[in-house]
Amino acid sequence: MDRLQIPETVVTDRLFLSRLRYEDAEEIFYTYASKPEATRFVSWATHTTVEDSRLFLGYAIAGWEEGTDYSFSIRLQHSAQMIGSIGLINDSGKIQFGYILSPTHWGQGYATEACMAVMNLLKSIPGIYRIHTFVDIENIASIRVLEKAGFVKEATLKNWFRFVNQHYAVKDCVMFYLPLEIK
Repeated sequence: MDRLQIPETVVTDRLFLSRLRYEDAEEIFYTYASKPEATRFVSWATHTTVEDSRLFLGYAIAGWEEGTDYSFSIRLQHSAQMIGSIGLINDSGKIQFGYILSPTHWGQGYATEACMAVMNLLKSIPGIYRIHTFVDIENIASIRVLEKAGFVKEATLKNWFRFVNQHYAVKDCVMFYLPLEIK
């Protein structure tokens, strides 16, 4: 698989996104990964120990080296406080992404700002031909973020996914894609 030319940092008006590091484990755990209200709609289990966050970081750091996963912390520029993360899975130029924020930072436009910055970056990288994600149909906040970031609803997928943090209930999901000019 070809590695993408993804920078290790992305800066926005209010945020600083940086490649995840092993040193981020405790911040990840306490900021969002251990919080059931934050992890309700993600595909991975809520972390119960800092070790869970360390194991995730092992995967994320190896994925960056292999060119399959590019995961960033989302930090406030003025304080460097971690407020979430955003990650990209690269399947030979087809990108699936997801993000998560600390509940204490919901509703302030940070998710939209981070998504827009990363999507603008991805649009400039040769070889990327599709950017997509799916969300639980009940995740209204993320649906709004994606629409604000320029994503288009592609389909409603009936009985599409079992979310681990919703007791593996079968859920309907909405598939979104970002329109791209293929070069």
